[in-house]
Amino acid sequence: MPMIRLTAPAGALTEEGRDSIQRDLAAVLLRWEGAPDTAFFRAQAWSYLVELPEGAQTTAEDDAPRFLVEVTVPQGAVSERRKAGLVEEATKTVLSAAGLTADDALRVWVLVHEQPDGTWGAGGSVIRYADLVALAKGPRADA
Repeated sequence: MPMIRLTAPAGALTEEGRDSIQRDLAAVLLRWEGAPDTAFFRAQAWSYLVELPEGAQTTAEDDAPRFLVEVTVPQGAVSERRKAGLVEEATKTVLSAAGLTADDALRVWVLVHEQPDGTWGAGGSVIRYADLVALAKGPRADA
């Protein structure tokens, strides 16, 4: 159930970046979550781009664009090491899509939300982390 949402001011991404950022961030999330690169798991990696209207985002200091990446994963699915890698790569991905450099990294915040087991449902059923792990391993040879 990986889900990723980028909130950014409208016009803050380059044209090329805007065209690719959602799939790029979804791929980053799947990679760091350790999910298999299959059509099923790619289809479950939902990615949202929320563009704020002009003037909707600012700081007390300036009006330079800021970017908020929110990641939702099952609780326990991403180790501390993987979270660190996810945050680093998501930041680089957003900076690239906005035509910015590493000097602007503090303008990208990444929040990792861990969804407690048993609190996510899909297809009319509660899906547990163990269910996802079993799906990732594929069909058992003795089944």
